[in-house]
Amino acid sequence: METRLEPGRVLDGFTIGDCVHDGGMGFIYRVTGPQADFPMMMKMPRIGQGQPVEGIVGFEMEVMLLERIRSPHVPRFVAAGDLSQTPYLVTEWIEGRLLEDLVGQAPLPLEQLVAIGAAVADALESLHQQDAIHLDVKPDNILLRPDGRAVLIDFGLSHHARLPDLLAEEMRRAVGSAPYISPEQVLGVRNDPRSDVFALGVTLYELATGELPFGSPSSVSGLRDRLWLEPRPPRAVRPDLPAWLQEIILRAIEPVAARRYPSAAQFAFDLRHPDQVVLTDRADRQGRAGVFTHLKRWFRAAGREGEVMAGAPARQLEQAPIVIAAVDVAHLDDDLQRALQAAVRRVIEHAAGARLTALTVIKPTAAFDGDTLEKTASGIHLEHLVRLRHWAEPMNLPPERLSVHVLEASDKARALIDYAQANHASLIVIGAAHYSEPVLGLGRSVTTAVVEQASCSVYVVKGSGAVLAAQD
Repeated sequence: METRLEPGRVLDGFTIGDCVHDGGMGFIYRVTGPQADFPMMMKMPRIGQGQPVEGIVGFEMEVMLLERIRSPHVPRFVAAGDLSQTPYLVTEWIEGRLLEDLVGQAPLPLEQLVAIGAAVADALESLHQQDAIHLDVKPDNILLRPDGRAVLIDFGLSHHARLPDLLAEEMRRAVGSAPYISPEQVLGVRNDPRSDVFALGVTLYELATGELPFGSPSSVSGLRDRLWLEPRPPRAVRPDLPAWLQEIILRAIEPVAARRYPSAAQFAFDLRHPDQVVLTDRADRQGRAGVFTHLKRWFRAAGREGEVMAGAPARQLEQAPIVIAAVDVAHLDDDLQRALQAAVRRVIEHAAGARLTALTVIKPTAAFDGDTLEKTASGIHLEHLVRLRHWAEPMNLPPERLSVHVLEASDKARALIDYAQANHASLIVIGAAHYSEPVLGLGRSVTTAVVEQASCSVYVVKGSGAVLAAQD
């Protein structure tokens, strides 16, 4: 099936419009039809003698996956044709700009670079939470909506934990886009969501510098180089790049997955909170490691085999949640705050990659009265940050797994709820209504409002340490 469909033809109720793409794997048409009230497109694969098997296998995988995924970061599924007769896939047509169009403008301004990175990480987190991994993240598979949200497209190489992995069954070699493919994909592992973290890190490196960290290898041995090769640090290419962003990018493209961000959510968190990024030796690198260091890495990588991850992607992410502790810094030594500490400690002890955010919400500094007016806004924030770190000390977390934040807001509940949603929090741990806490009306407290409205789970702790309520 290699002949274009003529505009105006009707196929299973869909009226064919213009052909907007004629590529090696198939055709894409604008279509209209009664099934949806939004713009649509139809993808049709090339089928016939001489066509690569991964084309039709990938098409079949994409159909199965899009039928299951529900996310604003993925085109909506509309319909699919019978593979044995007239294969096609109809989805939402996304109005937006391909990220590939911005590659030629690299290096991008810092603010734009960070916004794009966080938006794509949001999209990946949404995908991973639904047990899917893209496995072909690159600029020409990412669309940016006018409002800045990212949409992932082209799922032909993807993996879904509850679907047969057709590519793994059909292919016996690494499958992916050479400049962006992760080390574990090179080794044949297709069920690790951190592969997408790696590819996004490569994409950010490219957008930040205008160069690819590992080039565009064309051989298997060239692909295996990324199991040990240290790329040129981004700041060596672009000196004005801040140290915290080099730290983020180099952590994302670590050759060993365990040294990367454990989730796309934590990747997005650091991009949005650069003041919380813990700087390591990565941030200070000015050049590649020496010959002997690379030689040792090469020997270690020579016999390395792929480590298949246990469990579906969503289950893997349960070991790397973002946990918010809502702390009352005005009463750190009372029974309720000690119980909150104990509850949070139990949570993070059972999640090896958990990231804790100790957070307090204060009224806007302009609203303080009395002696407090003599303090500067920065002084008030610093005082609360010190108290939060004191509260979190018993957790004994390494710096990269702990953040402290002071938010200013008149509506404490709304500030906490919005922060949790914007940062992909899995859990909010909050104390029961304190005797000094203002009531919102009709007997409702800040705690009650958080339980009712939060989009993540909420644990409410009594002074005795018992968990009162949990909400999913």
